[in-house]
Amino acid sequence: MKPSLRAKLDSLALRLDEVNRLLAAEDATRDMEQFKRLSREHAEVGNLVGLYERYRQAERDAAAAKDFGADPEMRELADAELKAANLAKESLEADLQKSLLPRDPNDERNIFIEIRAGTGGDESALFAGNLLRMYTRYAERQRWQIEIISESPSELGGYKEVIVRVLGAGAYSKLKFESGGHRVQRVPETEAQGRIHTSACTVAVLPEADEVNDVVLNPAEMRIDTFRASGAGGQHVNKTDSAIRVTHLPTGIVVECQDSRSQHKNREKALAVLAARIKDKQMREQAAKTASARKTLIGSGDRSERIRTYNFPQGRVTDHRINVTLYKIERIMDGELEDLIAPLTAELQAEQLSQLADESESARAPQPVPR
Repeated sequence: MKPSLRAKLDSLALRLDEVNRLLAAEDATRDMEQFKRLSREHAEVGNLVGLYERYRQAERDAAAAKDFGADPEMRELADAELKAANLAKESLEADLQKSLLPRDPNDERNIFIEIRAGTGGDESALFAGNLLRMYTRYAERQRWQIEIISESPSELGGYKEVIVRVLGAGAYSKLKFESGGHRVQRVPETEAQGRIHTSACTVAVLPEADEVNDVVLNPAEMRIDTFRASGAGGQHVNKTDSAIRVTHLPTGIVVECQDSRSQHKNREKALAVLAARIKDKQMREQAAKTASARKTLIGSGDRSERIRTYNFPQGRVTDHRINVTLYKIERIMDGELEDLIAPLTAELQAEQLSQLADESESARAPQPVPR
């Protein structure tokens, strides 16, 4: 193990001891916010230190195997135990390196998913409805909550545009790779001659902004308009101007919400989506400034970038970023997304490890002596 990695883990072990003392103090719950922060830190650091302790035990096992391997009668058994200990060390060191990779601060946040029909007319709108169902089924499997914020249904079913909020631990970490262009190839229900059509939708996954710390919405920079919501009629038809349209003047971002019959609730939801869009814009601008020469897995961040193709006649789904093709389209459309999410996450971790290795090599390289 590299000395720098060991030093980092030793410092985390000391920090865990300190956190344990703070949580065990008599007045630990006096400040509940601090108590929650310490509890979260204890869970995160505790897992790392637990892995480190297993690594150190593997080191002790290897040392012990070398010692009793000096006895010729024990050499065969000692060699087997030494091999097992070294394999354990190698696996645990890889796990420790991954665990120490910089975490996305938004990973544990709730999210907004925005799905918009693109090229393909009614078929694109139907596919938008299919994507919404796919994410809804996935959220149900994760036991997350999902609520519709805004929707614009199409005449034949599906959506021209729909925005949903997903509430659940790790929602952004799991679905952040879904942003981009999703292409579908299939025979539309309205196609009389059985020809395959290609349509597309765009998906944007936005981490929910923290009301206090992330985005400050200045009322002077917003224009808020009210209008009468369009609906299906009947006894629930909207007879008041409860729908809300918020325009953020500096960025030109416009958000509409008419899902609730309460103007106050629609305003609250619209402002939450606006804050998330502003946060997303800031994140993408920052990523563009700090991007390395190597293109990261998430790509350019351009919503028009094609990331995935769903080919129904062949029963396959292809993710173009990692060149993975799965012949299980029905299961994927039913929300079984882990076989796509897991390799995307692994690829990002490999990218981060490669960057850390490059940075480490650069730091060790001899620096030119100034003249």
